[in-house]
Amino acid sequence: MKIFALSLIFALPTLADAGVEAVVDAHILPGYASFADATQDLAEVVQTCDSPDLKPAYHAAFDAWLAISHIQFGPVEENGRSLAIAYWPDPKDQTGRAVARLIGANDPAVENPAAFNEVSVAAQGFFALERLLFDTPEPTEYTCAFTRAIALHLASAAATLNDEWRGDLAGLLRNPGQDGSPWQSPAEALRVLYTSLTSGLEFIKDQRIGRPLGTFERPRPTRAEAYRSERSLRNVALGLSALRAMAVALAEGDIPDTTAAFDRALASAQTLDDPALQGVADPGERFRVEALQQQVVGIQAAIATEIGAALGVQAGFNAMDGD
Repeated sequence: MKIFALSLIFALPTLADAGVEAVVDAHILPGYASFADATQDLAEVVQTCDSPDLKPAYHAAFDAWLAISHIQFGPVEENGRSLAIAYWPDPKDQTGRAVARLIGANDPAVENPAAFNEVSVAAQGFFALERLLFDTPEPTEYTCAFTRAIALHLASAAATLNDEWRGDLAGLLRNPGQDGSPWQSPAEALRVLYTSLTSGLEFIKDQRIGRPLGTFERPRPTRAEAYRSERSLRNVALGLSALRAMAVALAEGDIPDTTAAFDRALASAQTLDDPALQGVADPGERFRVEALQQQVVGIQAAIATEIGAALGVQAGFNAMDGD
């Protein structure tokens, strides 16, 4: 894992402290609470595998994850929790293999939450659930049990994350430097949030958009995130919306270029009639997806100027950047 490598010139402590508090109170805490609620709803619906509410509950829970998936620090980075929620990118199809392995063996781990915690993380989260709901034949007794196991695992993980943030962690981020705090100064608290913002945009540009784009000669539509459930574009739009809200909270002031750049990208995403981003192989549709990717680059430039420069911070690395 790369460590933080951030250059910070801390010139505006009052503004920065206010921005950190605003992100915690208006973005992180409500985001994790919503994720916990949505996954609990999913766990309740999934008790009946043929419920018409099952796929809508899956989408609602995934939507809630998109609202905070860029917060890749704190409890979510412990013990592979983030990967167990959403194992993607998955270039070697570990999810497909793990799902097939459990089904092929009728592995009894799906009936025991403690045992299920020990199976491959690729079989525990949203992308394994997507395979079961959108890429398998009619449900069997075993696949129903598997579906319930994933939903319960997601609900348990979300509840734990919500509890940990609402315990000591939120206060430690608001008031860094206390005993036991992962953040030793207001500058460090600020930079971890700014890095989450910029890394979230990088992830959208390079992974959610860049992976299916591939190259002009070799587009990769089946590398689009969650294309089986036709939510690839939805994930881009929800990710951008969440990061826009975070940027506004962190800046604690007018950022007209940044909000305008976000709005342009979101408007472009709304005009794309390609929920699974499968049109990247068509030159005309591909051009529109490439334009959206460039608009994300424009957001990055605006944030560096209006937020990074104003707060005196440059982005480094976080868990989303890889090894």
